[in-house]
Amino acid sequence: MSLESDIKKMVESIGLSLYDTAVLSENENTIFRVSVTAPGGVTLDKCVEATHLISPLLDVTSPVSGEYRLEVSSPGIERKLKTLDHFAQSVGEKVALSTIGKEKFEGEMIGVENDEIILKTKENGEQRIPFRSISKAKTYFEW
Repeated sequence: MSLESDIKKMVESIGLSLYDTAVLSENENTIFRVSVTAPGGVTLDKCVEATHLISPLLDVTSPVSGEYRLEVSSPGIERKLKTLDHFAQSVGEKVALSTIGKEKFEGEMIGVENDEIILKTKENGEQRIPFRSISKAKTYFEW
């Protein structure tokens, strides 16, 4: 089993879903970030509960060499989209993406169908973009 699958099982045991894990460097500190979601949102209490579950696992199976800080949080309103499931969970939200061919798209996420992302753009209406051609994508919020 992988560390990520073990973390997934742990957060699911308390009603959360694993969104993503990432190793980041901020202000010369290494952070192992675990992003979780839940219907209706993620509470601070649930993040604390997940931290208490995950921490002993990381004592045995470290995600990085050296010192790091564990951070459990929701992925936020503006978040990276890395998997087809991330796109499917973002239906109805605003999405900005770039393709390997350097095309840029912004619009409302309509759906995922046959490994394609369906986006409704202001300029060209409905666009179908093959998932494999996407180099970078994120949700965004218009203030």
